[in-house]
Amino acid sequence: MRKNSIKNTRINGEVQKELSQIIRMEIKDPRIAMMTSVTAAEVAPDLKTCKAYISVLGDEKAKADTLAGLRSAEGYIRKLLAKNVNLRNTPVIQFVLDESIEYGVTMSKLIDDLNQNGPEKEDEKSE
Repeated sequence: MRKNSIKNTRINGEVQKELSQIIRMEIKDPRIAMMTSVTAAEVAPDLKTCKAYISVLGDEKAKADTLAGLRSAEGYIRKLLAKNVNLRNTPVIQFVLDESIEYGVTMSKLIDDLNQNGPEKEDEKSE
């Protein structure tokens, strides 16, 4: 896989920032959860496609509803992105659910549980 150039990295950051702003301020769809954030945006080097990784705080229904709402508003979001970011081509946006934050929280809880239960078991073994 090819490394991102400095230009592509800057475009990714700018698109991520604008998508976050658009989702937070412009989209009025009630299906989209309030705690929705854009964790990353990967724009292809030819500027034709963009994968936007979305993190949603909530249950599975909230995640599914948010993705459905974003996919239905994709054309409107793309139009606003074209207006706010000056690119040669406005990429077609594909929204992908990002569960890495939730996975990290789960792993952190598991590690904390092990750390709390670990010393007690060692004390029992030494007696």
